[in-house]
Amino acid sequence: MQNPNEEPLSVFDMLKIGVGPSSSHTMGPWRAGQRFLIQLQQHYLLENVQKVEIYLYGSLAKTGKGHGTDIAVLLGLSGEDPVTMDTETITPKINFIKENNILLLENKKQINFSYNEDLFFCHQTTLPFHPNGLEFIAYIFDKNNTEIKFAQTYYSVGINLPYPIRTAKDALEWAKKINGNISDVVWENEKTWNTNEDISKKILKIWETMRDCIYRGVQASGELPGGLKVVRRANKMHKALLENRPNTFEDKADWINTIKKDGTSFSKILRWVSCFALAVNEENAAFGRVVTAPTNGAAGVIPAVLMYYVCFTENPTEEGIIRFLMTASEIGCIFKKGATISAAMGGCQAEIGVSSAMAAGALTERLGGTPEQVMTAAEIAMEHHLGLTCDPVGGLVQIPCIERNSMGAMKAITATHLALETNPEQAKISLDTVVKTMWQTALDMNTKYKETAEGGLAVNIPISVPEC
Repeated sequence: MQNPNEEPLSVFDMLKIGVGPSSSHTMGPWRAGQRFLIQLQQHYLLENVQKVEIYLYGSLAKTGKGHGTDIAVLLGLSGEDPVTMDTETITPKINFIKENNILLLENKKQINFSYNEDLFFCHQTTLPFHPNGLEFIAYIFDKNNTEIKFAQTYYSVGINLPYPIRTAKDALEWAKKINGNISDVVWENEKTWNTNEDISKKILKIWETMRDCIYRGVQASGELPGGLKVVRRANKMHKALLENRPNTFEDKADWINTIKKDGTSFSKILRWVSCFALAVNEENAAFGRVVTAPTNGAAGVIPAVLMYYVCFTENPTEEGIIRFLMTASEIGCIFKKGATISAAMGGCQAEIGVSSAMAAGALTERLGGTPEQVMTAAEIAMEHHLGLTCDPVGGLVQIPCIERNSMGAMKAITATHLALETNPEQAKISLDTVVKTMWQTALDMNTKYKETAEGGLAVNIPISVPEC
């Protein structure tokens, strides 16, 4: 496996369209299931598979049911794709597997599969490389009727770029060399993989997915699944902000224009940004389509701040949206290479903290900040998330995760305006120093605060929840 500190990362490695509730516990295992199918096909084994066993280890076992890991691996093995699957069919497909003890590998090879006997939650075992480990074992009989075991282990965690970036210092040096912004550097690197047209098209698709997720979230009501009986709030907030005006719109553009006309008072903006973030993570908790940014648990921060840019700043443009997401992704890459973006390794500072830093830096550039101020904003945002634990109640990405996205979005906006009033030459702390400090904090943090539901709020809230 390639050293993550040296791996070239694209915008589209950091911002990915998928299904909630978790990037590491849902999206990663889902992709692992798909990859296992590919490997079976490459070895010409798929048609002869008689049985499959799935083993979830460490954090994937401890909070797997709450995060939908069991659902994700079954959908991946079924050949479903999180980008294109009709999310309304998820529950019926899983119910079919459980009730009939049948799994259709790649939606064509039928095998017997028992959810209770062939899917193992190994709570006491953590694989050495990473807490998010899982293993698939396929049992195959060859033409001589000899049993073969085909096993693969996965973890939910080259190309030469013209401007390789590992640290914030690297990014600033390249920006100075080309006399441009951080997004200019990112754009040049992206051309290694894609044409200018494809870059714009793919990033705008990410923005449209974020926007559509917010729109769905503010329209939906009721309780979130999982047993905590958490009631959706974005819908009620949305109605209140519109002050009981008709909640019908010609299209998404009409909806955004209505929000823009709603007023720009501090109180209104605060409530709108919170509403945007809640909407995304309520959708995430309900297995809706979201954009991993950089994780599913923190998927609401960047869309909320990007909506702030679109709705409440002067002269937002389509190119501005593209560059916002480029800058955000590069800051996320710096954290991934220098620390972690996994709550199972670093607690929630690695998710909400990183997403807040990404959003802060991106917004700062869009509001006219220099590359140095961009990194200052990212530093400020992360500095005030250091030590944040991941303690999901019931192993569900709901309490306190949903509200944390609103807090992360507001911190990002605050960090932006602080950075724009700051002379970076007088700053005492650099982004690279904060990245280093975050990683040291992650290493010092007790394991029970790293997405295990064994510490913090997860053990102190007197709520009866399903075993996870």
